[in-house]
Amino acid sequence: MDVPSVAQMRAAAKTLAAHIVTTPIQAWHGVQLEAQLGAPSQLLLKLELFQRTGTFKVRAAMLNVLALTEEERRRGVTAVSAGNHAIAVACAAQRLGVSAKVVMLGTASALRIAAARAYGAEVIISTDGRTAFALADEIRGAERRTFIHPFDGRNVTLGTSGVGVEFLDQAGHLDAIVVAIGGGGLMAGVAAAVKQMQPSCLVLGVEPLGADVMSRSFRAAAPQRMERIDTIADSLAPPMTTQATYDLCRRFVDDIVTVSDDAICAALALLYRDAKLAVEPAGAAAAAAVLGPLAARLRGKRTGVVICGANIDSDSFYRYLKRGEQELQSGAAALS
Repeated sequence: MDVPSVAQMRAAAKTLAAHIVTTPIQAWHGVQLEAQLGAPSQLLLKLELFQRTGTFKVRAAMLNVLALTEEERRRGVTAVSAGNHAIAVACAAQRLGVSAKVVMLGTASALRIAAARAYGAEVIISTDGRTAFALADEIRGAERRTFIHPFDGRNVTLGTSGVGVEFLDQAGHLDAIVVAIGGGGLMAGVAAAVKQMQPSCLVLGVEPLGADVMSRSFRAAAPQRMERIDTIADSLAPPMTTQATYDLCRRFVDDIVTVSDDAICAALALLYRDAKLAVEPAGAAAAAAVLGPLAARLRGKRTGVVICGANIDSDSFYRYLKRGEQELQSGAAALS
């Protein structure tokens, strides 16, 4: 297993410094939050929604593009994405004068497709994930472009580790850190950083109930694939994880919990009400776990929560916000 050292993580962060934002942290206060966790608890949010392109994804995408040889830069890059990774690759490519041709899923929102195009990428729409990866592979072979994986590879781990390193540098001691998991690229980097910097800090992962591929991989002791994905958190919905990402998560993650779409919407609404943050469902997943399945475990602790992104159109945000408000008002099982 290739585990980057903290020194290597800091070197990667230095390489990225001119191209990304050092995102702030924010304490989260609120009546409902204190009712769930108790007054002595402290919750600190790492605001990656304020990162360039609106998510953490640009950290790894930029590091991958920076690592290209001159010949590889001339040939350009390709990628597969439901949205955020494509935007990040497009942004990184534009900043460094590299051509990008990205394959996006047909379910991707018009806002995300427009964002990728605004950064100069050529966008090809695919029907589903399996077909999208096949198309990207064809592009890679035919045009000799470099494929930038959405969540696997050393540069992904080094890029996302910056979230963990920054968080601990800003917050100091944490008892626990909570991170949403899709393919596991973000969690692999954050967990590797946190466990090397603060070994006693609990590293807790969160997946949507309908896209729990890492939880299934943990139970099977091997990377798994899901044939059917069912969640509103489309940024957390790859159908598989990879061996390298699984290995890092298996080594450094203490536990993974799942949350329902109702719980995600309730957390989205509470983040909007209390913290004044408008996030996408993936960005609310970690908060949903703090309010629900992790609440008792985190009571009285100083906990960090990564708010991973906010690329969502206004109509969808309003729909999920109203759904979340109804969950909060009804006191349903969304937060239990």
